[in-house]
Amino acid sequence: MRSGRMVAFRAKAVVIATGGAGRIFPFTTNGAIKTGDGMAMAYRAGVPLKDMEFMQYHPTGLPGTGILITEGSRGEGGILINKDGYRYLQDYNLGPPDPWPRKKAMELGPRDRLCQAFWHEQRKGRTIKTPHGDVVHLDIRHLGEKKINERLPMVRELAQAYVGVDPVHALIPVRPVVHYTMGGIHTDIDTATSLPGLFAAGECACVSINGANRLGSNSLAEIVVFGARAGRSAAAFAKANPTLGAAGKAGETAQERLRELFGREGGSDTVSGLRRAMNDTMESGAGIYRSEDTLQQTCSILADLRARYRKMPLQDRSNVFNTDLIQTLELGCMLDVASAMALSALQRKESRGSHQRLEYPKRDDANYLKHSLATYRGAEPPSISYRDVVITKSQPAERVYGGAAT
Repeated sequence: MRSGRMVAFRAKAVVIATGGAGRIFPFTTNGAIKTGDGMAMAYRAGVPLKDMEFMQYHPTGLPGTGILITEGSRGEGGILINKDGYRYLQDYNLGPPDPWPRKKAMELGPRDRLCQAFWHEQRKGRTIKTPHGDVVHLDIRHLGEKKINERLPMVRELAQAYVGVDPVHALIPVRPVVHYTMGGIHTDIDTATSLPGLFAAGECACVSINGANRLGSNSLAEIVVFGARAGRSAAAFAKANPTLGAAGKAGETAQERLRELFGREGGSDTVSGLRRAMNDTMESGAGIYRSEDTLQQTCSILADLRARYRKMPLQDRSNVFNTDLIQTLELGCMLDVASAMALSALQRKESRGSHQRLEYPKRDDANYLKHSLATYRGAEPPSISYRDVVITKSQPAERVYGGAAT
């Protein structure tokens, strides 16, 4: 950014630890840099992206910013209500509306079930319209100012700062927001990819400990455990392969791609325009609920956006502090990763974890107890293949929450 120079880093081993890809969607808790760049780099280099159809939503994010309102607010007794002031989760098999918090029921039910209930309320016209999309309300007023300040001071601060609401006296607008990418760069248990010398750890990777629906806080354990394994694996590989190979065509190709960007002429598309179109189609077609029609449409739109992207000129052709260049490169990463997500979801004809198909509501272990692998094919959509899930001690079972099977 500062110098405008292109620099090639030659290494004996590389660890990618670039986080998730939540910014592919319009509503997300993820920071602005979570644009799937690391996933896209490995993907373009020939490493498959695994289980990309599994995206986790969090049920209580602030509209506009996506900032997360902690589950602790519901753990302390906060309730979710629709535009009529009705505690709607009781209508979705999540248990009786007890006036106290109850584990695995109502507001303390699993994240995906709460997000699905919002989706149904939205289609029934029971959500609240805002400039930043539909919301419901989180009510913690009954906890009182003393308890809110003692137990939930950050919730009060965030609500006041970002939506202008003091939750001691008023309702907090919230909505489901994309929170975690379960899929990612395909690695083995030692974080190694299929490309010798390339390792990946954290949310950008998929070693598969999170399955189809991550449990809260497991990602923290994941980065500690697999960050350490990645470091050890990369060091061992570098020690065993002391001679650096030639940089080959990869570095030259990267430079050519950048030069081609600066040389583009014509075209009326912009980063913001294509990014908004990508966000909209991912939320509407590959969001909380999916169907054959919506996923087909999303895949078609993404193919068109990728084609338009390849013709989109830079607005800023300067060498230093060129934020337009950075945002253009990030958009290319997001479009590639989004294509892998949508096509993986289209071909998984079942409901499992965070992946919910309206026309296939049941889990299908006979046909889909498998990992999906999306392989990059340039301008063409990725190819999707599968590998078996290795079952060891814990056998697949039916999920039961709120006193009922799901």
